[in-house]
Amino acid sequence: MAAKEEDEQRVREDDEPQISYKGIKVMPFIIGNEAFEKLGTFGMMSNLLVYLTTVFNMSSITATTLLNVFDGSINFATLLGAFLCDSYFGRHLTLGLSCIASFAGLLLVDLTAVFKQLHPPECGSKQGSHCVGPTPFQWLFLLTGFLFMVIGSGGIRPCNLAFGADQFNPNTESGKRGITSFFNWYLFAVVFAQMVSLTVVVYIQSDLSWPIGLAIPVIFMFISCVLFFSANKMYVKVKPDGSPFTSMARVLVVAVKKRRLKLPQQPQLCLYSYTPPKSINLALPYSNKYRFLNKAAIVTPKDTFNPDGSTSDPWNLCSIQQVEEFKCVIKAGPIWIGVITYFMVMIQQMQYAVFQALQSNRRFFNTNIQIPAASYNIFTMLTIVIFVPIYDRLIVPQLRRITGKEGGISLLQRTGLGISLTVLVSLVSALVEEKRRNLAFTKPTLGYQPHRGEISSMSALWLIPQLCFAGLAESFTAIGLQEFYYRQFPENMRSVAGAFFFSGLAVSSYLNGFLVTIIHRTTKGAATGNWLPEDLNKGRLDYFHFLMTCIGIMNLGYFLLFSSWYRYKETNCAQDGDVMVEMEKKPDKSLV
Repeated sequence: MAAKEEDEQRVREDDEPQISYKGIKVMPFIIGNEAFEKLGTFGMMSNLLVYLTTVFNMSSITATTLLNVFDGSINFATLLGAFLCDSYFGRHLTLGLSCIASFAGLLLVDLTAVFKQLHPPECGSKQGSHCVGPTPFQWLFLLTGFLFMVIGSGGIRPCNLAFGADQFNPNTESGKRGITSFFNWYLFAVVFAQMVSLTVVVYIQSDLSWPIGLAIPVIFMFISCVLFFSANKMYVKVKPDGSPFTSMARVLVVAVKKRRLKLPQQPQLCLYSYTPPKSINLALPYSNKYRFLNKAAIVTPKDTFNPDGSTSDPWNLCSIQQVEEFKCVIKAGPIWIGVITYFMVMIQQMQYAVFQALQSNRRFFNTNIQIPAASYNIFTMLTIVIFVPIYDRLIVPQLRRITGKEGGISLLQRTGLGISLTVLVSLVSALVEEKRRNLAFTKPTLGYQPHRGEISSMSALWLIPQLCFAGLAESFTAIGLQEFYYRQFPENMRSVAGAFFFSGLAVSSYLNGFLVTIIHRTTKGAATGNWLPEDLNKGRLDYFHFLMTCIGIMNLGYFLLFSSWYRYKETNCAQDGDVMVEMEKKPDKSLV
């Protein structure tokens, strides 16, 4: 009888189609697609703030608010993109459609610069000259381009890394090495794209021609699409097998349905326990935290089961494994909230550092070379590129000897270090702006910046310290937070973990836009004057940064408190060479 069952199992395995992993052969197409996609996206967005204020004649507040909503919508769209990818379309189709949508969006934005009918007339270069804003049709055309970019980025961001990893066999040593190599080249592609965008592309846009400068990202995106579809027949195309969002929704719905039931005295033994045969998730032990959700696994006489032990109605009974997986997401909620202020400070650096540079001396030392205002953000990227290898190769081994931890410090400690650095970023930004503004009133100015005001004699190189501190903060928090989500979420929720990270960026963008608008309106008639006017010399941007410093200190206290209460995910077996984590039994008090 056993031999007969083994024969039947062997026949079923033989009938299953063998997956042909091309791995290294398709890597040039995938990495090329990623590199040119990032060149296109970053090439457009890096200088978009300057484009909106100089070509579309928007006020700094309007342009900043629009970009905050735009960035927030892109990051929120990753949640919808992850859901559609996992539930209906699969990664290959989602990426293909998203690349086309991004190309269409970039093309529409470029057309606003090419045709005079699609943007307002140019403002005069003299002080007090009148500027005409965009018409409703020009607004509609621009926002349509933004909409296509939101659709494109919403599908690309949660799927690109996972699709690249799909091309390698995870069960072989060569496949595992290929996945690691792909992640390294992916990071290189992202950093390379940002650096090229912040230098070459921004220079062409700001100093040579907006139509040509915005056409370059369109060309990059077209090349990205061509590379992606060129290897269409060689890709491994994993079919969608249902979204983790559905499983989480079921747990919540069933727990509400069974809210009046009492948990058994021995829940570990009595609650419904079932693991699908093809599940990639490691088994999670029962926990008493969020006990209300455990009621979703209570078996009642009304519940029926299939021959393999699975429930016949997944909307009426969930396994304790599903419940514990949902808890992993809920537990990360307070941490997710604690990094919102960090993201807000990073967003402000990318935006207001540009405005500060526009009204500062941008000449490179004593030469006639003038650095484009948006290019100063490259110092943040350079800091990341230089510091991350030093941290990984030199600092972590030393910390490992002291703490005994594989990463030198815990993931939440690394995240907390970055959050503490954002306090320093805001403080330094306030002091530098105070210096820039004082020189604008006490020393001869260097001319007039159209749409804004007099140019301070302070060298824009004074912005480098705050941008470098921002790079250090990102090296700790952005990388640590993504790894935290990756490790703490169940294995089948890796795309959700990425979307969770981007959703934090989205909320931060919206909140930052809301905060800027509130500050602008409430200080307009105050005794101190408007903090955020068009002319920074007439405003108090330094007060705004001091305010963010205070908010950052309070947020750091919040993060330290809740991270000290956090309990890391515990599994019943080891994975990826790491020993079993026993931190479910006690919180990480090393943070306080």
